Amino acid sequence: MINNDVLRSIRYMLDLGEPKIIEIAKLADETLTLERAELQSYLKKDGDEGYAECPDRVLAHFLDGLVVHFRGRDPALPLRPVEKRITNNLVLKKLRVAFELKDLDMAQCFKDAGFPVTKPELSALFRQPGHKNYRACGDQMLRNFLKGLTLRLRGG
Repeated sequence: MINNDVLRSIRYMLDLGEPKIIEIAKLADETLTLERAELQSYLKKDGDEGYAECPDRVLAHFLDGLVVHFRGRDPALPLRPVEKRITNNLVLKKLRVAFELKDLDMAQCFKDAGFPVTKPELSALFRQPGHKNYRACGDQMLRNFLKGLTLRLRGG
C-alpha cells in the first residue's frame, strides 16, 4: 500500500492534527526533521498540487512513535533502528503492537471490514520472510484491516 494512504488512514482513524503527527513521529527519534509543509504534501491525495510521496523512513518513525505514544518507552532499551523498507506486513505488526491487539482482536477488525481472515492466515502474516508459511500482506488486506481498525476505534 502507498505510504501516503497508510498515513492518511491512521490520521483519520485517530483524528490527529498535523502537529500531533509530527510530535508522534519525533517520539521514535527526536533528531527527525519533519516540517509541517512537508507533512502536508504527504497528506495530499495523488494528483493534487503539492503532493509528494511519503518516504519509508517517515512512515517508520510515525509507526514507531505510535508504539511509544500508546505503550510508553522502556528507558532501559536503546532506540530501535528505523527500517529502511516498510512493507504491509510491517505496518500490520507495528499497529498490532501499538494498539496491543491479540489475534482475536485482529480477526475481528478484518471481519468488521467484511474481509474475514482465518487464524492460520493471520499467523502467516506475522512470520519471517523466508519461513515456509510466510504470507505477504496485500494492499487490499491492509486496506481492510485499516478500515476495520478505524471502525473499532471510532465506533463507526
